Amino acid sequence: MSVAHFASRRARLAASLPLNSVLLVPAAAEITRSRDTEFAFRQDSDFTYLTGFPEPDALLMIQKTASGDIIELLLCRAKDQMAEIWQGRRFGPEQAALQFGLPAIANTALDTELLNAVNQKTTLVYAQGTYPEFDVLVSSTLATLRKYPKRGYAAPTQILDLRPVIAELRLFKDEAEVALMRQAGLISAEAHAKAMQVCKPGMWEYQLEATIRHHFGMQGARECGYNTIVGGGENGCILHYTDNNAQLQDGDLVLIDAGCELQGYSADITRTFPVNGKFSAEQAAIYQVVLNAQYAACAAVKPGNSSKDTLAAAIFELTKGLLELGILTGALETLITELACKKYFIHGLGHWLGLDVHDVGAYKVNDVERPFEPGMVLTIEPGLYIPTGSDCDPKWWGLAVRIEDDLLVTTAGHLNLTETVPKEISAIEQLMAG
Repeated sequence: MSVAHFASRRARLAASLPLNSVLLVPAAAEITRSRDTEFAFRQDSDFTYLTGFPEPDALLMIQKTASGDIIELLLCRAKDQMAEIWQGRRFGPEQAALQFGLPAIANTALDTELLNAVNQKTTLVYAQGTYPEFDVLVSSTLATLRKYPKRGYAAPTQILDLRPVIAELRLFKDEAEVALMRQAGLISAEAHAKAMQVCKPGMWEYQLEATIRHHFGMQGARECGYNTIVGGGENGCILHYTDNNAQLQDGDLVLIDAGCELQGYSADITRTFPVNGKFSAEQAAIYQVVLNAQYAACAAVKPGNSSKDTLAAAIFELTKGLLELGILTGALETLITELACKKYFIHGLGHWLGLDVHDVGAYKVNDVERPFEPGMVLTIEPGLYIPTGSDCDPKWWGLAVRIEDDLLVTTAGHLNLTETVPKEISAIEQLMAG
């Protein structure tokens, strides 16, 4: 994304700040994996959204003066030849300013710069509680300002939470974000298709995971948007199953929930298919119920509708299907009112998607489901899970089906960003047959 993209986002955020305020957005911290090794660094999503700057130990400060002027500053690591030999290149303040379009200085004077920026401001805006070490630094700064009024110090009298403010901006994707998410969706869809093509009885769940991750990496998406789920048989009934260490059995289904992360943006796809390439009668019956629910819910994704409409569409199809199969009994309208299908559909229907796989943004406004608007991206992912011992015919036991796609709300309705991976029974069987 261009420098202008990030500058525009900061400008929109600054416009929402009160006069005489200061906004603080720290970069993510490096996290120890074991002893003296760290996990691969992943930048804070808000920091990425506002700056694009990829290093830890950085801080974005935006001051809005009493007259409405905006003062931006990036504090980052100084150049250090020895540190860079061991741990990798750093931008340093000079290059950071040139490449990211922000005035930048070394973070060696962080305490002083923070004190000066916060002093005499009426309002402090930041995401308290996200990074405990940064909270300590902010608390220390506020304590100093309160302790020495004779030095001309004065602490803000109001602290506002950054998260709801920036969440509203991040909820609506611009063209550059949509382009990245379309590419992430395409890469992820290709990976799911490859998993279908190589799957056979006797393989291990982790081998399908490796197939998927290999494709991600070969396409330049070196990270997953979340931990990959590969659940064969009844393992699919565990919603966030990530052990991925069981052998795939002939006659079972396998549920794969996987999406790559591309330049910070995640895809999120779930497909369920038969290990041996052919659905049994029972598997096909449950699968079709879930697919009907997904199609109905997706059709309800359009401006003016809300998650209430998508859920109602899915609930109707799931309940109707379970009733027709004899898994539920009773009158359809009564079962819908009682949400009887939630016995087997035990999670939500979807979530916002973006820089976080479960992305930010309020789902309700004034306690009412917010209408869909162009630029929003969400998942639609109905599922049915029937573990052993369920109150139904044992022929259904152990079946788990979830189908998930990523949808962009458009003025005309929606665009499915992940539709290229098969989900019709015949299309899956044809792909797996080679």
